[in-house]
Amino acid sequence: MEAEFAELKKQVQALQKEISRVSDEAEVRKTHHKYGYYLDKCMYNEVVDLFSNHPDAYVEFLGSRYRGKEGIKRLYQGRFQNTFVKGRNGPVHGFLLDHIMMQDIVDVDPTGTHAWCRMRALMQAGTHQSIEEYHPMGHRQWWEGGLYENEYIKEDGSWKLFRYRYFPFWHAEFERGWSHTKKNYVPWPTKTFPEDPLGPDEIFEQKMLWPDTRVVPFHYPHPVTGARANGEDLRAPKYGTDPKEADPELSLELPEGQTRAGATEEEPKKGDKVLPELVQNKVE
Repeated sequence: MEAEFAELKKQVQALQKEISRVSDEAEVRKTHHKYGYYLDKCMYNEVVDLFSNHPDAYVEFLGSRYRGKEGIKRLYQGRFQNTFVKGRNGPVHGFLLDHIMMQDIVDVDPTGTHAWCRMRALMQAGTHQSIEEYHPMGHRQWWEGGLYENEYIKEDGSWKLFRYRYFPFWHAEFERGWSHTKKNYVPWPTKTFPEDPLGPDEIFEQKMLWPDTRVVPFHYPHPVTGARANGEDLRAPKYGTDPKEADPELSLELPEGQTRAGATEEEPKKGDKVLPELVQNKVE
């Protein structure tokens, strides 16, 4: 009886731990989806408030990095807000910017303070023909597909966006489709802040746009083998050519001087379970 009670106590403790992890995964997922809903309607103040105040927070976008809360404000409340909605917080009539977030894989570390998320975005964007005379983008409509490989931290009891890495994979003019999209559809930043008042803090050599099809590295290992993907397999050589001659694989490496937040650097590993085996499910 005593041994049975001790076993049940262990089970309760394990379940408490796993329920906390499942709850954290759900909260991280919700945080990201809420980010998407705010972004859809150009509510950039709300977007910025979702980010951590940690000095190591950043956003990676189009081969550049916006660092700290000030850099993040410069991207959302500066570049995006001024370009799309002329400085206001919220939508303008006739401008569409819908982000569909899907295929999310969320992993929380054992401390419950740090998480990773890989998620796909499909964006529909454009302006209605009725506003082409006064909106700086004129009359335009396009598609965008991209991928997030993000990190989140729990700060003051809430999950917040921490290191946001968005890789826009491809763009497509609505009328002609993705096979006709011109290279470098979106201009790369060429100047940093303060030379460019709305520019990034740094520019680095990690530029990728369609027809480049390199793989964004996975934050998790293979769930069956436990192995990490081979670097060369993440490259995208020309058909029939040696991968060694292709552009180097993309990286999720941290900026110099940064370390993982939280009490552990442990990432998801082979065999991780969402819930432990229960006593009644064990085979004697």
